[in-house]
Amino acid sequence: MLSIEGKVQEAAADIAEKNGLELVHAEIVGTIANLTVRVFIDKPGGVTHDDCSTVSRQLGEIFDAEDLVPSSYLLEVSSPGLERQLYSLKDFERFVGNLAKVKTNVALNGQRNFRGRISAVESEEIIFDDKTKGTVRFPYSAVAKANLEIDLEEELKRNEKRKMESGK
Repeated sequence: MLSIEGKVQEAAADIAEKNGLELVHAEIVGTIANLTVRVFIDKPGGVTHDDCSTVSRQLGEIFDAEDLVPSSYLLEVSSPGLERQLYSLKDFERFVGNLAKVKTNVALNGQRNFRGRISAVESEEIIFDDKTKGTVRFPYSAVAKANLEIDLEEELKRNEKRKMESGK
């Protein structure tokens, strides 16, 4: 039998897909008396306020109709943001070439915190170009937490390109 969080994940993934969106992550945090259901969605080009509203409304209807969440809850639906968390090996594969920071659950050559660029993913292993250590390799299972980092130089170039294309 699926846990409440598993059922929330399943419902959120189904609704996201029906609306042409990707479910990045769903989680339940807080206490029974003060639950928050967080759902992160994305799509190429980014999500809109309307995307979040649609998913929120549809999820709320399912949660209430099926009494999916056992008590009162706050539902938050949003974009994962520019510095989105990397939740799976698939996320690392998708963002090869991007800047990231990674914290491992074990020290690798005396270091647990890495900042740099995701170079590649080979099988279950991440190849990472760390700013201080150079190229390091670690199994995905060693990752405690990972987030993308904004590449300010790249973002400025992108914004300039958009301005030039729009004629402003």
